[in-house]
Amino acid sequence: MNTIEIYTDGACKGNPGPGGWGVLLKSGSTEKELFGGETETTNNRMELMAVIQALEALKRPCHVVLHADSQYVLKGITEWLSGWKARGWRTAAKQPVKNVDLWQQLDALVAGSEHKIDWRWVRGHNGDPGNERADELANRGVEMALGRR
Repeated sequence: MNTIEIYTDGACKGNPGPGGWGVLLKSGSTEKELFGGETETTNNRMELMAVIQALEALKRPCHVVLHADSQYVLKGITEWLSGWKARGWRTAAKQPVKNVDLWQQLDALVAGSEHKIDWRWVRGHNGDPGNERADELANRGVEMALGRR
């Protein structure tokens, strides 16, 4: 099983507002960059979209080391998701889960894959090269959404 390092990030100019997502995939000496954006979105949606796009890009089962600077994404996938599902996609406060469409998509991707995923938090804007590149890609996604690229 190949090991692949993935760095993901989301960006939003205004929240809500135009946003972008960015992904850096690294396997050995091979790197691939992905990015995209939407004209009206939120930062959390773009953080989730980055992870979804990263996992969708994988063609075969991998050992994935996924780095994200979003506590929302990491806690959601590792701590909150099972409770949300058990409560019919409601939070502990009995409110509907925000971004449920993306959470369900991510849940299905993870459950339906044979990937072994290590979820890792990285402090954003702190000089980590992979995170900085993912941030640059997310900002390119914002520019693309705004029709500037």
